[in-house]
Amino acid sequence: MLFRLAYRCLTEVSPRLNYKAARLWVWKGLGALRAYRKRLLRKELFPPFLFFALTNACNLRCRGCWVAAQGKPDSLPPEAVDQAIRQAAKQGVFFHTLLGGEPFLYPAIWELIETHPECYFQIITNGMFFTHENVAKIKRLGNVSPLLSIDGLEATSDERRGSGSYAAAIEGAKKLQKAKILYGIATVVTGTNLEETLTDEYVQKMIGLGAMYLWYYVYRPVGPDPAPQLCVAPEKMKELRTKLLALRKKMPIILIDTYWTAEGKAVCPAAKGLGFHIGPHGSIEPCPPLSVAKEFLNDNDGDLFKTINGSDFLRNFQRFVEKRFVANSGGEGCVILQHPQELAEFFRNENVQDVSGRDFLGELDASEVKSSHLMDEPMAEDFWLYQLLKKNLFFGMGGYG
Repeated sequence: MLFRLAYRCLTEVSPRLNYKAARLWVWKGLGALRAYRKRLLRKELFPPFLFFALTNACNLRCRGCWVAAQGKPDSLPPEAVDQAIRQAAKQGVFFHTLLGGEPFLYPAIWELIETHPECYFQIITNGMFFTHENVAKIKRLGNVSPLLSIDGLEATSDERRGSGSYAAAIEGAKKLQKAKILYGIATVVTGTNLEETLTDEYVQKMIGLGAMYLWYYVYRPVGPDPAPQLCVAPEKMKELRTKLLALRKKMPIILIDTYWTAEGKAVCPAAKGLGFHIGPHGSIEPCPPLSVAKEFLNDNDGDLFKTINGSDFLRNFQRFVEKRFVANSGGEGCVILQHPQELAEFFRNENVQDVSGRDFLGELDASEVKSSHLMDEPMAEDFWLYQLLKKNLFFGMGGYG
């Protein structure tokens, strides 16, 4: 597996892009994690990477999506994003995930990336905007890794994302493959697509399209169409974990999750302060599905460290999560799924601002209690490569070590 993965990296990705990723993503990521751990010792709060939801504009309406643009879309001012990136760099943070909505609908995206050649950007996209011009810019800049959203094979993915979305994403993936660009596939695992997306056939298809990493997310029922029936049941979660461990040992592609430590304990990335979400209103939110905030980018004259480190709300959220799972030796699950009503009450007590464009707290009140990735018996990583990755890299993993 390792030989085949190395061969793929050397032959399917441009050497220049491999070098950029190694230097800006991996090497600087290790530095960001070290800085993060030092801050923890000083009881300072600032994550090793950030999510920027550049805009809530999107050409799709996916089931379970928490992004809801009503009327004119909201977008982050380019100067605010630029200042935040510069502020983050002072804390040793150089990796940022750009999302939306659809980030390629953000007019200033290329200006932003070109302004920061010292950073590495992951762009989460539906894959429908890989024009010749955009692909050429990705290859020329070299500090971008697209992450295409595909949630199963054609019928399954289209059912959630809309007719024709799968074919368009596959076409986009082929363009990236032809240009030898380092990119990945993001797959949301649901109770209905698990049997399809955690198979040799599915992973091999993504490998055949040139994807170098496959990022698995577990479905969260949020947004105007939460579809709780798509949640992964407890017995299916064990099956998911079992299949993921097996696939890691034989597939020449990096398979990422952000839910379990190297020891197999469940974790909440937001409760660890690993990556806060900057919404299109400039709101600093605990994690992408939680569209509430008390702090904004322009607070403290744009001093992002002062704003995040001084946030009682973000610290109280961490304590709220830890308290709900303190007696569980299996780790921390997801409070959105397991404690939605308590979460809504906590947000009300914190006097947060709902920036969802909906009645987000009302949605939590009405949510059904569901199981999450917290399992009775932790299932440790049984392949040394992933033990190493989870203890030393920072994309939702190494911060748990």
